[in-house]
Amino acid sequence: MKGTILGINGPVLKIAGGAFQMSEMVRLGGAGLLGEVIRLRDGQTVVQAYEDTSGLKPGEAAEGSGQPLSAQLAPGLLGRIFDGTQRPLEKMDIFMPRGASSEALDPKKHWQVTMLAAQGDSVSPGTIIAELQETPAITHRVMLPQGVSGRVDSAVQSGEYTIRDTLITVNGTPVTMSQSWPIRQARPVAARRTPHQPLITGQRVIDTLFPIAKGGTAAIPGGFGTGKTITQHQLAKYSDADIIVYIGCGERGNEMTEVLEDFAKLTDPRTGHSLMDRTVLIANTSNMPVAAREASIYTGITIAEYYRDMGYHVAIMADSTSRWAEALRELSGRLEEMPAEEGYPAYLASRLAGFYERAGYAAVNGSGREGSVTIVGAVSPQGADFSEPVTQHTKRFVRCFWALDRTLAYERHYPAIHWLDSYSDYLQDLAEWYANEISPEFEGYRAKMLRILYEESSLQEIVKLIGTDFLPESEQKTLEVAQRIRKSFLQQNAYDPNEAYIPLQTQFSEMRAILQQ
Repeated sequence: MKGTILGINGPVLKIAGGAFQMSEMVRLGGAGLLGEVIRLRDGQTVVQAYEDTSGLKPGEAAEGSGQPLSAQLAPGLLGRIFDGTQRPLEKMDIFMPRGASSEALDPKKHWQVTMLAAQGDSVSPGTIIAELQETPAITHRVMLPQGVSGRVDSAVQSGEYTIRDTLITVNGTPVTMSQSWPIRQARPVAARRTPHQPLITGQRVIDTLFPIAKGGTAAIPGGFGTGKTITQHQLAKYSDADIIVYIGCGERGNEMTEVLEDFAKLTDPRTGHSLMDRTVLIANTSNMPVAAREASIYTGITIAEYYRDMGYHVAIMADSTSRWAEALRELSGRLEEMPAEEGYPAYLASRLAGFYERAGYAAVNGSGREGSVTIVGAVSPQGADFSEPVTQHTKRFVRCFWALDRTLAYERHYPAIHWLDSYSDYLQDLAEWYANEISPEFEGYRAKMLRILYEESSLQEIVKLIGTDFLPESEQKTLEVAQRIRKSFLQQNAYDPNEAYIPLQTQFSEMRAILQQ
């Protein structure tokens, strides 16, 4: 159904005529710019364009697709880089041409498929019907899509097939390797589980003092230059997640270039293959259209949920949610909505909550598999002001808070996660795992280390007045041990191959050695 463009206000357009639906994808004008319906009111449709609208004129046509903005889910996602609407960037020139339309995945590539479903089998959504080696590190499990169930009428033999070839038919419905899912809708799970095992990162300050669980949520707030991106790079490189989805949302293009170059060169210590073999990159840098930035985190988390449903543990690095919130603010202003704190829309909190709620450890649909989605979101408050709305709302919805400190960063203390401002609510959930897998003494040593750091903070005020010589011997020893903890344990060189990743058992041994001296 076609409508006519009435008005254009940057990426926001008003359309007259046509029978559009909320969240429907729309092609705009002769250039076929991609847009999404965001409001239906008084016979008019409001569309946000995901591309630069320069040159678009009132009177041009707007054609609906009848489908919501969706991600294509099939073999071939890993090792790739896409924009926020899942257009493959490696196929584009330096600057993506407006109206460019390219399939996210190669429909002509043949995959060596091992069939698991046979004629007469009873199947339901999530049932694994076939397997293939997507990369040397990851086996792709082809699942029956939602809305299809029953008995298999027919099935092909194992062999080479494209993502468009029919593998089985169920009650007359053909099933291929490819499925589509609306990015703003969470994929269903059979049941949610309490997180019970940590996401091992190899970073001492995180794994030992402020751990995050698989299926958990964490925020990394910090001002410019405090190391948010480097910290997320470290987590992406060395965490024991099976799949990494890295979302560059409104950040500088050179940072995404660094991710591409570093990840391609780095050998994954878990698999021995290239790190890109288990990584998907979503790039909407600061020079790309602002509306597509808003969609990028939903595209990323939809891909993460897809691999979670296969039974994998997926970690999302969103860098940064502040730039995503700025995109919301700009679009809200053009829609003439009533602004709330610092000009952000009143629904900022609900949008952040909806994003972080899609994390979790779950029993997925199918045959008893379990998987998880862990979200680590960077927050970039202006002037390192943690009282601004994005940081404060994020703090309400995450259970791990790794506060980066500008003073530590200027002292070249990396990672600059400050032990007094950070916390983790997963300690109780993970206590049994640490006791069984590392040592029953782990929690006691951890609590002692934090207590010493807190005591040092209190003593520093006294030291500034009278110096250390007048302190009791016990308090002088506390300061000495605290200094060893800060210099030898909490600092970690990301560029030293011997320091970039420290196994958890080694972390415990180092912690015990420091505290027993």
